[in-house]
Amino acid sequence: MSTESDRSTTDEPTASVADLQARVEELEAQLADVSATDEDDQQSMVIIATKGTLDMAYPPLILASTAAAFGWDVTLFHTFWGLDILHEERSKDLKLSAVGNPNMPVPNAIGALPGMDRVTTSMMRKKIRDNETASIEELIQTSLDMGVEMQACQMTIDLMDYDEDDFYDGVTVGVGAATALSDMAEADIQLLV
Repeated sequence: MSTESDRSTTDEPTASVADLQARVEELEAQLADVSATDEDDQQSMVIIATKGTLDMAYPPLILASTAAAFGWDVTLFHTFWGLDILHEERSKDLKLSAVGNPNMPVPNAIGALPGMDRVTTSMMRKKIRDNETASIEELIQTSLDMGVEMQACQMTIDLMDYDEDDFYDGVTVGVGAATALSDMAEADIQLLV
């Protein structure tokens, strides 16, 4: 025989299970909201690389790989001479201009002499090696491995008669200025290098 008090203790666990189930569902919904907010809070950066000299290849690659290391969503759009950075052969032979560069250890008059670009490029490459700084190729591969989207401007590919097969594996081709502008409009940080 069950008494009234026995029934109320039997009913209580059923009510508690339903309450617990409702609370679990509520917490799961809150967790889903927090996860969605975290994804929305991911920083993003778009860098436009326009120059293909040795000294101008490093800044966009260093910024892109560093931002990717912090978990940022990074797009690196290369246009005009910046495409030389993505070209497997040309990227190995990027030059440094001795003329018009105020930080060169030689005056412009001497920098304008034949062969000075070769001399200043050799000096910079030696400094890079001596400092054990990553090469352009290493920075490109690191960036690609970290999820940086390397884009090559299609108009410039056509204009400068680049062969798309000569770019590093993983480079996105067929991208235009409209896509770059759209990416920039949505990015937290936009840089032109």
